[in-house]
Amino acid sequence: MVGDNVEIGVYPIKEALEIADNQGLDLVEISPNAAPPVCKVMEYKKFLFEQKKREKILKSKATKVIIKEIRFGPQTDDHDYEFKKKHAIKFLSEGAKLKAYVFFKGRSIIYKDQGQILLLRLAQELEEYGKVEQMPKLEGKRMIMFIAPKKKK
Repeated sequence: MVGDNVEIGVYPIKEALEIADNQGLDLVEISPNAAPPVCKVMEYKKFLFEQKKREKILKSKATKVIIKEIRFGPQTDDHDYEFKKKHAIKFLSEGAKLKAYVFFKGRSIIYKDQGQILLLRLAQELEEYGKVEQMPKLEGKRMIMFIAPKKKK
């Protein structure tokens, strides 16, 4: 907010402070990194309010990623597999990422290939709901795969 009798331009700090003081307003530094620094004559409280408002709008536009997990065993039965697949479809259609993993207990680690087959089968059956973000990868006693939901048109 610049007064009627003051032109926009480059002023020394003392003069700029004097102009702001005469109008009963504050001299607010808008861009401190610019050369010379950019200042504006306005109410400081109003400036803070607008800045918070801008940050709030940016924060609301940011997307929040939700990750849902589904755990399998290396020898998961068909009925259990279908039940968990139904949940996976629900999670993906809601827009959440899916982390599907096979947990190997004790000596069941010898069935790594069965775990990988199970995860690849899941990925193939969920192809219309999401795409594989990370192929099955063994990490310790878990084989993990990530599936991201497909964008709705």
